[in-house]
Amino acid sequence: MAAHFARRLEGKVAIITGAASGIGEVAARLFTRHGAVVVIADIQDDLAQKVCENLDPSSITYVHCDVTKEDDLKNVVNTAVSKYGKLDIMYNNAGIVDEIKSNILDNEKSEFEKVININLIGTFVGIKEAARVMIPRGQGSIISTASVCASIGGVCSHAYTSSKHGVLGLTRNAAVDLGRYGIRVNCVSPYTVLTTMGLYTLKKIGKDSSNVYSNLKGATLTPNDVAEAAVFLASDESKCVSGHDLIVDGGFTVENSGSSMFK
Repeated sequence: MAAHFARRLEGKVAIITGAASGIGEVAARLFTRHGAVVVIADIQDDLAQKVCENLDPSSITYVHCDVTKEDDLKNVVNTAVSKYGKLDIMYNNAGIVDEIKSNILDNEKSEFEKVININLIGTFVGIKEAARVMIPRGQGSIISTASVCASIGGVCSHAYTSSKHGVLGLTRNAAVDLGRYGIRVNCVSPYTVLTTMGLYTLKKIGKDSSNVYSNLKGATLTPNDVAEAAVFLASDESKCVSGHDLIVDGGFTVENSGSSMFK
């Protein structure tokens, strides 16, 4: 019984985009520890190979994939099915942040489009390609990395916030569409995680990690916390959870810090 719960993804095949670094890398390692076979999809070839070198070759594969290219995502899905016979989990995690410019007049259309193409359109194509092979089997779990920026404004750039609002809306719509085939669609929405990308964002808005997590005393959000949430959504323990936005933020989004009576 203990062994069963320790390996919550035993026998499952998963694709994780953006898994060469950051949250995706931690998720890839955690998924394999829980018994899944993982296909890393990323454009960072050297970093992805290093991740693979540290894991059992029978449980990890790397496929070069630019999520803005539909053919690349199609190839990743086809590779997973060809090599392992099925696809149980699609984790659309690849994403970028752009330079934060507080005045919309300073934002360029090309910069906005780049973020949307990776964060939102890449997620759409990932869901579509996963559904293509999951529908005939009548099962599957599709997860996407959204953000607290999908629920509130003022935390990040216009492009990033718009892209994550889109991911949340797409998650809910896809959950309704694919639920009739037994496929669950959810997203996990972290607050600032102290990855390279997270620290860059904090620096740009003039903050540091010491005072970011103001609501839940003693909590510091790590990539592993987000990966653990993704494991839950990928596992059979969440078999009745679909269309859900699992917010992992230490209570950040539930508090109006400007008018809180508890400060």
